[in-house]
Amino acid sequence: MRKNLKIKISEALFSVLPITVIVLLMSFTLAPDMPIGTLLMFLLGAVLLILGMGLFSLGADISMMPIGDSVGSQVARISRKRIWPALLICFMLGGFITVAEPDLQVLADQVPAVPDLVIILTVAAGVGAFLVVSVLRTLKGKITLNRLLIAFYVLVFLLSLFVPREFLAVAFDAGGVTTGPITVPFLMALGIGIATARPGAKDAETDSFGMVALCSIGPIFAVLIMGMCFKGTEIAYTPFPVTTTFYSQEAGLQFLRGFPIYLKEVALGLLPVILFFAVFQLVSLRMSRDFLIRIAVGIIYTYLGLVLFLTGVNVGFMPAGNYLGSAIAQLDYNWVLIPIGMVVGYFIVAAEPAVHVLNKQVEEITGGAVPQKAMRLSLSIGVSISVGIAMLRVLTGISSLWFLVPGYAAALLLSRRVPGIFTAIAFDSGGVASGPMTATFLLPFAMGACNALGGDVLTDAFGIVAMVAMTPLVTIQCLGAFYQRKLRRTQEITESEASMMTSEDIIDYDDPEETSYEP
Repeated sequence: MRKNLKIKISEALFSVLPITVIVLLMSFTLAPDMPIGTLLMFLLGAVLLILGMGLFSLGADISMMPIGDSVGSQVARISRKRIWPALLICFMLGGFITVAEPDLQVLADQVPAVPDLVIILTVAAGVGAFLVVSVLRTLKGKITLNRLLIAFYVLVFLLSLFVPREFLAVAFDAGGVTTGPITVPFLMALGIGIATARPGAKDAETDSFGMVALCSIGPIFAVLIMGMCFKGTEIAYTPFPVTTTFYSQEAGLQFLRGFPIYLKEVALGLLPVILFFAVFQLVSLRMSRDFLIRIAVGIIYTYLGLVLFLTGVNVGFMPAGNYLGSAIAQLDYNWVLIPIGMVVGYFIVAAEPAVHVLNKQVEEITGGAVPQKAMRLSLSIGVSISVGIAMLRVLTGISSLWFLVPGYAAALLLSRRVPGIFTAIAFDSGGVASGPMTATFLLPFAMGACNALGGDVLTDAFGIVAMVAMTPLVTIQCLGAFYQRKLRRTQEITESEASMMTSEDIIDYDDPEETSYEP
């Protein structure tokens, strides 16, 4: 286990190092007046990120994934007798995990005129409801994922016509932030467990993906409906406090204040998963003692990793992102926000902990047909484009719908042309890519730039999470089209070579002992 931890921390180091170098370069060139305390907090945050990602990745492998797989198998077995208890369990599970997702609290704090609890419960209900839809699709297998996605996204965009403009970006951002580091590993493993344990699971490989994709739609629906209820309410943005630190001692104190907060938040986030697993263990699983000890050790790793990671990004990365966005926006050549945003987006997705879980899962489920390297490249390109578009919106004030509608339309059209498994992976990737790094660095970066330019934060800066969640839908499906074309070409070459072989060639390839005979 120690060797595996060393490997995980090494992978995290190479994931976080590029974005750290980029921020350092910007602090020395484009934003030389950055307070030394803010820069020090960022560097300390990067160290915590590396340690946290390493511990989390190892913990997810040995605890979160087996727990989700075991619970999913039991849900499938329960559904064979009576489906309603299984669906009720899924609704409660989706709601409980979402309520405790740290990114959701960050988003809720930014929406004025609506109490935080109302937003959190609304989003939780949306995730729970669409987890039920996803489980029904997996169990019944009668409706393909792309048909559900087309139907639901058409309804989403129709609803958006009747919602106040200020709620649009928030609604689409909600779909991204709810699929965070606690939710994603569990939901992915839950999908695999249900798909493989259901009767006649011949399409288990394809059906195991798509659960994150559908659960990402639930919050959008829920917040749009909530926005219709608040129609006519005057909405103004309330800036969140960003700590400006000038001394190293102050920087250290900020982390000491942050640790207790995230110790509590992560404990609340993991508690529903642990309780559900404990109930299933007592009632039906009856796992061995060695397995339970391994699960317990994995949960400890996951817990410590998430505490370190979230403390690092929230305390260390948020002030740096906000300051850099503001400083660059005030330059005479502030158009550099677009290329800088694209470069940051390309590298920052590698620092999302859930992305590593997804990439590994995809490679294992597809038997290496979709390698992790190809997934990383496709996600990086997609997020790079999305952050570039988000910076363009900050500079110009263009509505997010001008990009979201054609983007989702292209993704849904592609879903009709590529293998179903790539559509499921792509829509899962959208939710996974828009995680804590987006909420705590890219969103403050956009807010800082928007405030410096005098724009409307609710309409111009919000929406960056939605953009990050959208573009991978296109790039991953393009990857699927490429692999499909490559496979066809290989098959055509093989068939062509086989047809060119003469009967004498075939005899030459045969075993002489089998082809010879006595007259």
